[in-house]
Amino acid sequence: MSTLSTINIGICGLGTVGQGVWKHIDSNRVALESRLGVTLNLARASVRDLKKKRTVRVSAGALTLDPLSIATDPSIHIVCELIGGTTLARQVTIAALKAGKTVVSANKALLCKHGPEIFAAARKHGGHFFFEASVAGGIPIIKALREGLVANRFKLIYGILNGTCNYILTRMEREGLSYPVILKEAKELGYAEADEALDVEGWDTAHKASILAFLAHGTWVPTEKMLVEGITQITQADLSFARENGYAIKLLAVITREADTGEVFVRVHPTLIPKTKVLANVNEVYNGISVTGDVVGETVYIGRGAGQDPTASAVISDIADAVILLNRGNTHLPEPVETRASLTPLQRITGRYYLRLEVKDEPGVLAKIASATAGCDVSISSVLQRPSETAGAASLILTTHQANEKAIRATVSRLKRLSSVLGEPVLIRIADFAG
Repeated sequence: MSTLSTINIGICGLGTVGQGVWKHIDSNRVALESRLGVTLNLARASVRDLKKKRTVRVSAGALTLDPLSIATDPSIHIVCELIGGTTLARQVTIAALKAGKTVVSANKALLCKHGPEIFAAARKHGGHFFFEASVAGGIPIIKALREGLVANRFKLIYGILNGTCNYILTRMEREGLSYPVILKEAKELGYAEADEALDVEGWDTAHKASILAFLAHGTWVPTEKMLVEGITQITQADLSFARENGYAIKLLAVITREADTGEVFVRVHPTLIPKTKVLANVNEVYNGISVTGDVVGETVYIGRGAGQDPTASAVISDIADAVILLNRGNTHLPEPVETRASLTPLQRITGRYYLRLEVKDEPGVLAKIASATAGCDVSISSVLQRPSETAGAASLILTTHQANEKAIRATVSRLKRLSSVLGEPVLIRIADFAG
């Protein structure tokens, strides 16, 4: 096999991450080239605006408005897809893979939506697809699952995969401020997008969880088949309960696989996690992932999950692996064989639950609530009554004994129909992770 002395790199999308990749390759060029034994040539980059000022110096001749021209350029060996979205990014990725190129991407939404098509194109045309930056920024979780933990089957993976949500919840807990106040400040600091819905409603985490489920179990679980809930209903009442009872509230992705049936389930939701767990103490914009394997037991990974530098670090790591692949023929372990594992039925997803209800402050309310829960085979473990900011109302906090998702959903639906229950019940899962 002939080796390449120069590797030409094209970057499609010279935004925050793209500029970070360009900057760090340029500044660390000597060390990178020494380790890899090649010259790294940042050959071309696509942008939306040729005149926009950037933090990196790129010659005018290297810039283009057409990312597809980079994807199909025969002189480009590695294409970095850093555009975002799932339309143009898909076109660029598929075009590059059809040309037999190596593609490096940080695009979790693209992989979640078009993963099977992308891997099929890579296999058919001899291309390669690297995606370390798509799940947890600077945390090398994909390498860990695909290489370091290859001897394991994974019964449980759970993690904090969205820095925006973790930042908001950390500051709410620490400073006693409301969700809207912290969200506004997070936007001002650049930790939250102008339209924060993708983050705070759980969908960004769900995209990442889909990728992890594929890597761990070979099964693509689309977001519409997941349980996905966000953090918008979390208040100081919930955080006070957590603090008083030895918990933290985190938005977690939870991926489980049943050992006997092979069934898989993926869910994203706020969770009361015991402070004795490492991930309960992962704060600010940091991400954390716990992986429990049948051979190794539990391993935990913590690091910055987003931002220019952590994401650029993961992209450059993939570029380095791609260079080795191109020149030495060394490859990663094969991608998991795609399977169609069944999803665990809701009645077999079990755990304990926290429910907060605003109710009319009148006699007989608790009896009606107890009747509603009992009617769904949900047993109440504890009841707390707290003052409410609403006149003539009270705040009730219930915890349950072991129940299942089907039963708790039916319970919430029944409670919402009670005239004595005001507004939407707030449901938070209580973590009973053995790993």
